[in-house]
Parts: sequence; structure tokens; C-alpha cells
Amino acid sequence: MIVLSTFGPLWGVPDPSPFVIKTEVQLKMSGLAYRTERWRPTEGPKGKVPFIVDGPEKIGDSVFIRDHLQWTYGIDLDAGLSPRERALGWTVERMMEDHVYWAIVYARWAVRENFDKGPSIFFAGAPEEVREAAFERMGQVLHGQGFGRHSLEEVADLAGRSFAAAALLLGEGPYLAGKTMGGADASLFAGVAAAAAPHFDSPVRDAVLQHPNLIAYRDRMMARFYPQMARARAA
Repeated sequence: MIVLSTFGPLWGVPDPSPFVIKTEVQLKMSGLAYRTERWRPTEGPKGKVPFIVDGPEKIGDSVFIRDHLQWTYGIDLDAGLSPRERALGWTVERMMEDHVYWAIVYARWAVRENFDKGPSIFFAGAPEEVREAAFERMGQVLHGQGFGRHSLEEVADLAGRSFAAAALLLGEGPYLAGKTMGGADASLFAGVAAAAAPHFDSPVRDAVLQHPNLIAYRDRMMARFYPQMARARAA
């Protein structure tokens, strides 16, 4: 059985990592049997989560995990999609993972009050200087990536443009490709759910909440793939 590394549900979402959510949803789409375990990122082949263990193999990175499912089990998550729809899916996936993701990181890790009530728990029990070093280190990472050179409002503006584009591409259809779900839907769902996580107040969250069709999409995907969490949210 495939084993997926996770952090576990946190902050009102299935996992604090959008990439873990994406991979778990794709595993659910595949119909393959799997279970989750909480491992440290350093135990994975890429030094991060998600990664899976499938027999003697360890595969890291959500893109390569999906490749493994296709090459090993013959599962094409884009079956039924046209070449253009597949290209659209890849484009949206890159927008969510290489752009929106960093806005989410900024809102959680570079905003002091959000860091204190969120990511700092990963350093619970550690000396204060360790938590401060983590806060400063992520600031350096964001500066190198580029978003750390902007104000929070500017980052939210940039993320808002991606949310607006995603909302337009999704339209009123149930999925990105209309009535047919594809692998990129896992990425879009993960990004929207992470950005809209109720635990964090930020203009990045405000930006995604401006698009009712994205929130409705998140709710549909949550009900389909995480029904227990969806019911708890509705209670």
C-alpha cells in the first residue's frame, strides 16, 4: 500500500501544505489504496513533503508523485481531456504553485501575528531564539523568491490577479475542464483552500474570498474528498 507523508489536518484545512492536499486528492482520484503517516520533511528524498513510499521506492515532489502513479499504475488523471485542456491545467497548476503558493507563505510566515498563531507551533518546545531564527529565515527565503521585497498589500494584489484569472477560467463549471475533472483540479482546490484558511487574517485571504465561484468550488471539492471536514465546517 502507498504511504503518503503528511502533517495532518491543521488551521481549518486538510493539511497546512497545499502540496500535500494536492497529492492526497490525486491519490483519492486514482482510486488506489493508500494511508497517511506523519513524517518529518527531512525523511523524504527531496527534504520536504509530500513524498510517498511505495514498496521499496520513495518518491518526492507532487509532480513526480503523479508521474509515478501514471507510469507504475497506468493512471492518467487527465483522461478525457483534450490537449488544450491539459495545457490549461498545467498553466493553472503552475500559477497556483509557483505564484499563489508564495503569497500564502508570505501571509502565514512573514506576518508576525499569523506566524505566532500558526507556523510557530512547528517549533513548540524549542527556545525562543529558534522560533525567531525560523521567522527571519523565511523572510530571507521570501526575499530571494521575490515576494519578500514587497509589502503585504502588494503581495495580495499580485495574488488577487491570479485568483481573478483562475475564477475566470473556472467560470460556472464544476471543474477546470467543465464537466470532466482533471489532475490540475487538485492543485486549484489546494491553493484556494489554503489561501482561504479561516485561521489566518490577511489581504491574501480577502483576495480569494472576492470570488464566490472559487469558494463554491472549494466547498464542492471539500465535500467530495474530505466529507468529514466539510460536515464539521458546516456544523
